[in-house]
Amino acid sequence: GSTFLENGCIPKGLGNLLTSPLTWAIQLGIGYAVGNLSSKPDRDVLMQDFSVVESVYLPSEGSTLTPAHHYPDFRLKTYAPLAFRYFRELFGIKPDDYLYSMCNEPLIELSNPGASSSWFYLTSDDEFIIKTVQHKEAEFLQKLLPGYYMNLNQNPRTLLPKFYGLYYINCGGVNVRVVVMNNVLPCALKMNYKYDLKGSTYKRRANRKERLKSSPTFKDLDFQEMHEGLHFDAETYNALMKTLQRDCRVLESFKIMDYSLLLGVHVLDKKVGSRGGRGDSRRGQKVLYSTALESIQGNAKDPEPVVDDDTMGGIPAKHKDEKLLIFLGIIDILQSYRFIKKVEHSWKALVYDGDTVSVHRPNFYADRFLNFMGTTVFKKINALRGTSSKRKRGSLYAAKSASQEVLSPLRPGEEKRTQSMDHLDGKGYVERLYALSFTPSSVSSEGWTTGRVE
Repeated sequence: GSTFLENGCIPKGLGNLLTSPLTWAIQLGIGYAVGNLSSKPDRDVLMQDFSVVESVYLPSEGSTLTPAHHYPDFRLKTYAPLAFRYFRELFGIKPDDYLYSMCNEPLIELSNPGASSSWFYLTSDDEFIIKTVQHKEAEFLQKLLPGYYMNLNQNPRTLLPKFYGLYYINCGGVNVRVVVMNNVLPCALKMNYKYDLKGSTYKRRANRKERLKSSPTFKDLDFQEMHEGLHFDAETYNALMKTLQRDCRVLESFKIMDYSLLLGVHVLDKKVGSRGGRGDSRRGQKVLYSTALESIQGNAKDPEPVVDDDTMGGIPAKHKDEKLLIFLGIIDILQSYRFIKKVEHSWKALVYDGDTVSVHRPNFYADRFLNFMGTTVFKKINALRGTSSKRKRGSLYAAKSASQEVLSPLRPGEEKRTQSMDHLDGKGYVERLYALSFTPSSVSSEGWTTGRVE
């Protein structure tokens, strides 16, 4: 049927299809879309660019606009191409590098770490994840783009997903929507532990089937049983929590919830640079601020990311006597707290403790998420006593103060601006969002002050 993948749901038996004509169509389609952009002049991103959808038919024999190919005829839709081009440029992704990553070698199929029916593919150079998304998720992402654009301008260092493209492919009677994102967990380093954490305790334990996998993804209750917290030096802990707090407030402002923290833990041993099977294929990270360490630290004006070949941009941490590298990112942000979620939370709260279930109000969800991460998962190593630690204490307190400022409740003047984004589906919400975000009172001291893209 022509609606097999309309909602991102892939029935059993279509695995081979996804690893042959459809994946080739995805790669060819992305290659065509990126190449087609080269003919469009660089300019500022305009409001109408966020809602643009470009459609093209690519027959196997080729046409005056499209190249010939050896695969079934297919149709390609490219969402907001100029906006996503800007996002790629913001993170230093050159068109040639993007094309090489996406199209040079076959995509690598990954197991699904979550409960969704999405399929995940990794580019051969370990840089990008391609994920199938439901129609509603793709629609929601497109509506988020103006706010996402403004947030990235203010905070390019973020643990939120970095979106590089959104596409629709119709090939062989199968429809699929895919989003291209950053790869949170590099395959070049073995992840000794992987976690999908929500800050919830209700049924948050990996099932038997998941535990039998060679590289299982555990959950919140598993983490509490297996670890006593991951310890960071005070400066790193403060930077990590400040980034998480800022990102959660952004998600809360859009009424987004049910997101997770994908956490990978690599245990360092005496053999420096213990690699996975494809370590040699990775020749340094191409994307600015894409590693865990770059996402939480450093000056946003740094011209190039610095990635050590042995650490792959992991965040140094400790667990008991073990030295660790931590990789993390917020995932699954395309869930809006809509009516169905409200109903789901209401009946669960009647049967169970409402504060422990994963589906909850966005503000409560963010607070519970941050509390769990800041107290149970991540912990601060106490500073050594002495004059040197006293000298550092001022800067650490300053970081803590800045961190608490992010967590502070909204001031009266800010409440109305947040409420204006309550209904993302409302008519004219984009225009209201855009106008509100350019009022002087809404400009961050760290952020940008004009609508012009530099």
